[in-house]
Amino acid sequence: MEPLNSGEVPKDVKTKKVQIIHTKRRMLQLKRKEELSHNIRYISKVPVKLVMDREFLTLHPEDSLSKLVQSLRGEESSAVVVDDEGKLLGFITMKDLLRFFEPPRRYSIVGINLLKKYSINNASRVEDIMVRKPITIHVNENLGRAIRIMLETGKHHLPVVDDKNRVHGILEVKDIIRLIRIVS
Repeated sequence: MEPLNSGEVPKDVKTKKVQIIHTKRRMLQLKRKEELSHNIRYISKVPVKLVMDREFLTLHPEDSLSKLVQSLRGEESSAVVVDDEGKLLGFITMKDLLRFFEPPRRYSIVGINLLKKYSINNASRVEDIMVRKPITIHVNENLGRAIRIMLETGKHHLPVVDDKNRVHGILEVKDIIRLIRIVS
């Protein structure tokens, strides 16, 4: 071993310190990962009814598209279409509304009938653009099931219904992300 000058640390001591620092850092990362996986397991068991949005836009099939457009404000990006008993008849997202206004395909002939289609008038109804058999989640299900449904179908909004198909709320991706932020 070589003699040490004042203030000089041997290489093997530096190497050991670096290894200790890396080991501690790795242990912290593993602990954080374990906590996060625990939180994710916890999230998947949370009942949908605790996270869903209970204040949601409801419309009837005979309502005009003008009413839909006027009603979609702020964070609302979807609406449920119900009958007088609150049973789900259909579902509309902003994406469905945009599809209604999709411009004509290339090389289409633009005429009066086509222009009439793209103007919202009193004859345009919610039932014309609603999804008639939307993918739903039961009010007693958990978020694990809801997340699987969303990932498999690509849907960002799920109407939450009971056994009689009455709507209790809407579960959106943003609601799940909000919960993840809280527990992380």
